[in-house]
Amino acid sequence: MRDAVIIDAVRTPVGKGKPGGALSGIHPVDLSAHVLKALAERNSLDPATVDDVIWGCVSQVGEQGGGVGRYSVLAAGWPEHVPGLTVDRQCGSSQQAVHQAAAGVIAGQYDIAVAGGVEIMSRVPMGSTRASGQFGNPYGPLVAERYDNYRFNQGLGAEMIAEEFGFSREELDQHALDSHERAARAIDEGRFKGQITPVTVTGADGNSRVFDTDEGVRRGTTLQALGGLKTPFKENGVVSAGNASQISDGSAALLITTSAVAERNGWTPIARFHTGVVTGVDPVTMLKGPIPATAKVLQRSGLALSDIGAYEINEAFASVSLGWQRAVGADYELMNPNGGAMALGHPLGGSGARLMTTLVHHMKDNVIRFGLQSMCEGGGMANATVLELL
Repeated sequence: MRDAVIIDAVRTPVGKGKPGGALSGIHPVDLSAHVLKALAERNSLDPATVDDVIWGCVSQVGEQGGGVGRYSVLAAGWPEHVPGLTVDRQCGSSQQAVHQAAAGVIAGQYDIAVAGGVEIMSRVPMGSTRASGQFGNPYGPLVAERYDNYRFNQGLGAEMIAEEFGFSREELDQHALDSHERAARAIDEGRFKGQITPVTVTGADGNSRVFDTDEGVRRGTTLQALGGLKTPFKENGVVSAGNASQISDGSAALLITTSAVAERNGWTPIARFHTGVVTGVDPVTMLKGPIPATAKVLQRSGLALSDIGAYEINEAFASVSLGWQRAVGADYELMNPNGGAMALGHPLGGSGARLMTTLVHHMKDNVIRFGLQSMCEGGGMANATVLELL
C-alpha cells in the first residue's frame, strides 16, 4: 500500500503584516518561490520530478490573485511542466494543501508533491476580496436568511467562546503572555533554526539585511500592559489585540512523497501523514471547529488523546486555543510549546504549513511519536491532522 511521508518542511521567518514589516517589500509570489527553492536545495530535489505544487492562500486578489501557486512555480525557476494549484479553506488553506498532497500521493496521482502556502497581509490586507462591498457580501441572501442576518464576525465569535467557557480577561491575557514567552525561549534556544530559510530584505533606508527571526514576538510584555488594551468587538469584553493572532506575512512548504520514492531518492522521511480530517461547525461562533475536528481525527486514527505528545492549535484568539484545550482535556504544556500565532503571527494562507513545519521539527527534535494539528477556519470549519514520527 502507498503511504505519504514528509521529507522536509521549511518556512520563512514571520514578518509583521504592515508597511515597514520585514517582508512587506516582497511580492507574495516571490516569497513563495523563495521557500520552494529552499526546499529543493535542502533536499537535492530535482524540481522536474514534482508532480504538483498545492498552495494555500486566503485573499486571492491583486498580487495574490490569478493563481499564486502556479506563478510561484514559475518564479522559482522550476520547469514549466510543473503545475501549481491555489486552494482556499480560509485560515486552514495550507493545512488543506497538505491533506490534498498526501491524498494525491496515497492515491497514486502523484509520486512527489509540494504543499504549502503564503499570505502577505501587508500588501494584500485581510478583507481585500470584498474591500468596498460593491460586489456584495460573500455569503449571499440565503445564508443571511438562515442565520437571521447575523453579521459574521470572528472577533464576536471569539467573545462568544470566551463567554461560553467562562474565561476571564486575565486568563486570556495570561495565555497570550505564555505564547510570547514560549516563542522567545524557542528563538533563544535556536529551536527554529532548522526550519527557517532566511530572507534577504531591503529596508526603508535602502540597505539590505538578512531577516531570519520571527518579528512579532514581544519580549517583556506584562499582564498589566495586556490588560490595558481595548476590546474592540464588545464593550467591556475580553478579546483584545493582545490576546488575538497578529496580522502577518510569511510562507512555508513541505515535501511529500511515498516511502518507496523517498528510498529511491536517498531521502530519510521525518514523519508519516497518519490521518487527516475536516469538519464544519456553525458559522456564527465559527471558531470552535478544532474541538469536533480533534474528536473526529482521533476516532479515525484509532488513537487516544494520551497518545499525542504535541499539539499545534492555531491561536486565532486566546479563547479559541484555550477553549480547545479546556474542551478536549489536553495538557496545556503540550499545546504550542514553541509559542503560537499570538506571538509568532498568523499569515492566513501560510499558517497551516507554518504550524505543520514547526510541529514536524519539534517532533523530530524531541522524539515525539504522534503530533496533532488543528485550526479554526472562516465560515465555521476546521482541519485536523495527525503525524507520526519516523
